[in-house]
Amino acid sequence: MDQFHGRHAGERRDYWYMIPAAATLMLILFICRQSNVFSVTNITDRFIPAGPAPTDRCAGRYIFVHDLPSRFNADILRDCRSLSLLNDMCLALSNNGLGPPLDDPDGLSSDIDAGWHNTNQFSLEAIFHNRMKQYECLTTDSSRASAIYVPFYAGLEIYRHLANRSLPLRDSVSLDLVRLLRSRPEWAAMGGRDHFLVVGRVELDFIRRSDEPGDWGNKFLLLPEARNMTVLIIESSPWRSNEIGIPYPSYFHPSKASQVSAWQDRMRKVERPWLFSFAGAVRWGQATAIRDRVMDQCRRSRRCYLLECNFGLAECRSTSGVMRAFRSSAFCLQPPGDTLTRRSIFDAMLAGCVPVFFHPGSAYVQYLWHLPGNHTRYSVFIPGDEVRQGNTSIEEVLSRFREEEISSMREEVIRLIPRLLYGYPRSLESLKDAFDVAAEGVIERMGQLRREIREGVSSPFQGSNGWKIALAGREGEHQWDEFFVKPELWTLP
Repeated sequence: MDQFHGRHAGERRDYWYMIPAAATLMLILFICRQSNVFSVTNITDRFIPAGPAPTDRCAGRYIFVHDLPSRFNADILRDCRSLSLLNDMCLALSNNGLGPPLDDPDGLSSDIDAGWHNTNQFSLEAIFHNRMKQYECLTTDSSRASAIYVPFYAGLEIYRHLANRSLPLRDSVSLDLVRLLRSRPEWAAMGGRDHFLVVGRVELDFIRRSDEPGDWGNKFLLLPEARNMTVLIIESSPWRSNEIGIPYPSYFHPSKASQVSAWQDRMRKVERPWLFSFAGAVRWGQATAIRDRVMDQCRRSRRCYLLECNFGLAECRSTSGVMRAFRSSAFCLQPPGDTLTRRSIFDAMLAGCVPVFFHPGSAYVQYLWHLPGNHTRYSVFIPGDEVRQGNTSIEEVLSRFREEEISSMREEVIRLIPRLLYGYPRSLESLKDAFDVAAEGVIERMGQLRREIREGVSSPFQGSNGWKIALAGREGEHQWDEFFVKPELWTLP
């Protein structure tokens, strides 16, 4: 018993030395807790610097898309066989409006899947709508939106009825659209002034001025509701400030910035044996049309490549044939045809060819968001009347440019290429394409309209001389006044 008792008594004596140590440890822990030495928050504060709260990268960039009944867009595509008696529009509108891929017989690219398509010039509504579906800042809350998109295929819709003499038929769908928009709460917020739509045909098709069956087109763009909206259109009116010209769709729809860069490099290196070129057809019945004079001068020059497109010449229907003409030329002539603008402008610039214009309405007062304000950086202007009257030789004018001047203009054209094409299916990484430029322009325009409404300022966007306001910011005298007489008297040169 004593032995047992003695062993435990010794063990109890061994524990006594631990009491001061435990007390010391408890004191240390108490002090550390008070000073937050072991606080996780304190460690984080020391090694991860505090920063601002995450911001909304889409703030000020949201777009709301109206959900329209399918008769205003998708049904028009499904009814593609009714769009044209001459062209297979079902094939042309395949691949979300891009058209069939090119088989690249002439080496347009090193990869047949690199974005080259046989794109119809009037397919922009479908292309833009499908790009909008991929836009990174869409919202279903219209109160957060900077702009409201109306996906109505106005150009394709009127295309199927242009030859029909029934005015109610031509007008009915656009009238139904504006009635629908007026009934929606999104319209009431600003009376439609924050709305925009894309139109893939020229303005002439939508401004019928009479109710005579023989008069052309419908009245869509003359409706008060349409005048309130911003209209992005391939050819705008110089007098209506709510219309903004945006590029025709060309053949190249790359999916990566590297494809664009590779094409730009190729256009810098390509040989251009021709001083100038023209691709197109005569315009019968236009006795004073400049195009005939331009073609005649090209035909008589040894330095001009003429691609005459009369009588359905197969080469003119070949993308590679047209692009071959443009990329082998230093300058590409762009006279007006049925209207002031041409899809050929963008085909030629895509090929690195410096455009030559004969009327400021062909580009300078049209594509203000996509082209530089200083038109001498990328183009040549020759007044059309001087050519029509036989007072100016196109070859002589172009021959005066030194090689370094031509190279400088060509480099500017090549630099602009990304802004003139529609990438697919989404933005081109670091590059802004024609869609991106248009979306930014719309948002900026809507912001200005809102500021003017808040401040009670009369908006210049409602003026009648849109081209002057856009170019000079005012409606005073301008050097191009002679080219833009009153709309009802205005004719091609």
